[in-house]
Amino acid sequence: MLAGLSMLTVQAQIMPPNVQTRVLVVKIASEIDPRTNRYTELALEEATDWNADIIILELDTYGGLVTDADEIRTRLLEYEIPIWTFINKDAASAGALIAIATDSIYMAPGASIGAATVVQQTGEAAPDKYQSYMRSIMRSTAEANGRDPRIAEAMVDENLEIEGVSKQGEVVTFSTSEAIKWGFAEAQVRSIEEILERNGVTDYEIKTFELSTTEKIVSIFINPFISGILILIIIGGLYFELQTPGIGFPLLAAVIALVLYLVPYYLNGLADHWEIILFFVGIALIAAEIFVIPGFGIAGISGFILTLGSLILIMIGNDWFDFEFVAVSQVFKALLTATAGMLGGVVLIVFGGIRFAESKAFNRVALQDTQDRKKGYTSSFREQSLIGLTGVSYTVLRPSGKVMIADNIYDAYTRGEYIAQGEQIVVTEDTGSTLKVRKAI
Repeated sequence: MLAGLSMLTVQAQIMPPNVQTRVLVVKIASEIDPRTNRYTELALEEATDWNADIIILELDTYGGLVTDADEIRTRLLEYEIPIWTFINKDAASAGALIAIATDSIYMAPGASIGAATVVQQTGEAAPDKYQSYMRSIMRSTAEANGRDPRIAEAMVDENLEIEGVSKQGEVVTFSTSEAIKWGFAEAQVRSIEEILERNGVTDYEIKTFELSTTEKIVSIFINPFISGILILIIIGGLYFELQTPGIGFPLLAAVIALVLYLVPYYLNGLADHWEIILFFVGIALIAAEIFVIPGFGIAGISGFILTLGSLILIMIGNDWFDFEFVAVSQVFKALLTATAGMLGGVVLIVFGGIRFAESKAFNRVALQDTQDRKKGYTSSFREQSLIGLTGVSYTVLRPSGKVMIADNIYDAYTRGEYIAQGEQIVVTEDTGSTLKVRKAI
C-alpha cells in the first residue's frame, strides 16, 4: 500500500488542483492465456491514451499459463502510474503472480490469494525446472513491491516451511484476513469505490476498460466454430483455384478466409511465425503434387499433413511442440475444429464442384459450345470418328479435362457432369478438336 500511496502522492503534487482523478478499471475474470495477455496490453495502452491517474485491476481467476502471466506481470511492474488490485474472489496460481506485481492489493470478504504451484494439463505438479522458474519470479516480484519474498516463494513450493505461515507439504494460500496480517493485502473492501475512499480519493471519474469493436470482432474469429468454417473456405477455395486457374474468386475467398483465420490468432499470441511458414510449405507441396508430380505421393501427403498440422498448432499455445502446459481439452478442440473444417472442404469440393461447373459464372470462363461442321468448323486431326469409343478420364473433368482412348490423350469435356480421374468414359461427339464425353454405363 505504501508504494501505491507514495506514487499517488507524487502524482497529486504534479497535477493541478481541482483536477478530477481518472481511474481505469480493468477486469480479469477468466483463465490467464494469450487473450488475457493481449487484453491487459490494450488496457495499459488505453490508460496511457486516456491519461489515467490510477489503474485498478479487478481479479477473479484460478490462473492459467505461466508464460502469459509472466509477460503481464512484467508489463505491470514497468508501468509508471499506480496499479492496485481488487481481488473480488480468487487470485490463484498465475493470478497470484499478477496481483503481487501491482502496487497495492485489496481483497473482498471470502477472497483468497496463493496456490501458485505450476501444474501440467493432468493436474499433477510440473517438473522442478518449471517450479524453480515460478519460485524465482514470485520471489523477485514480491521483492519489487516490498512484500515478503519467502512467503511468495512458499505459494509455489510446498517444501518451504515458514514459521507461523505454512507447514511442510502445504503451499501458502491466504484468506483475506491472513493476507492482511502477513502484508500481502492492505485491507478488506467490498467495492472499488471503497478502495478509493481509503486512499483519500474523493473526486474521481471511473472508466471500465472494454475491448474496441475491432478487437471484439477479432475475438469472434477465434471461436472454434468460426475457425472451422474458415478452414473449409481456405481448403475449398485453394482447390478450385488450382483446378481452374485464372478464375480468381475462389483464390480471393481462400485468401480472405486465411487472413481472417491467421490474424486473430497472431494478435492473441497463438500463431507463431514458424507455424504460419509450415502452412505455406504444406500448400506449396500440395500445389507441386498437382502441377509438377503426377499421382498422389510423398509431396501430396506431406503437404496435407503440414497444412492440417499447422492449422491445429496455430490454435493452441505450444512452445515449439512443447505441449506440457497445454490442456488436453484444448488440443482435442483444435484437432476437432481443423478436422471438421478439412472434411467440410472435401464435401464442398465434391458437391460444390458439380454445382460450380453448371453455374453462370463458370459458363463465362469455360467453353460450353461445340464447333459444328454446319457452321464452317473443320478438323483435320482425326481421320476417323471416335464416337462410341470408350476410354478413361486421364484428369478430372469439371467439365473439361483430358481423356485417354487407345493410349492416346485427347482434350475432352462433358455437359456439366463431374467425372473423377480414372473413370470409364464414352465419346458422344467428336466435332472439332475436343471430344464430348460422358460416363460409361
